[in-house]
Amino acid sequence: MSRKAPNPIDVHVGSRVRLRRVLIGMSQEKLAEQLGITFQQVQKYEKGINRIGASRLYHIGQILGVPVSFFYEDAPGAAQPREGFGETESERFVVDFISGAEGLQLNKAFLRIADPKVRRKVVELVQAVSEESES
Repeated sequence: MSRKAPNPIDVHVGSRVRLRRVLIGMSQEKLAEQLGITFQQVQKYEKGINRIGASRLYHIGQILGVPVSFFYEDAPGAAQPREGFGETESERFVVDFISGAEGLQLNKAFLRIADPKVRRKVVELVQAVSEESES
């Protein structure tokens, strides 16, 4: 008996829950405790295996400090202000990178830089290094 693949929207919403949870340094156990569920249930939500109900998603947003709309940003099939269908390959790459271990580490470290001028210099450094590696 084959299992039905998770709905892409459920997978996207779950990945956004994971992204935000990790960005603020919260464990699955802590989120589960605040929701009154098991951490295994949080794992299933984050993988898109189990769908998150509206009231539960609202509660998750409150705990993680984001509006419900955060979980749907860049969702597959969402209306885009540009022509074409869905995400471009480069947009998908960015989402995959940001959701991965290195992307999360980089984002967390970058967000700890308080001085906007220093953040700008970091961006310029990364751009310069990436341009140099293309040569």
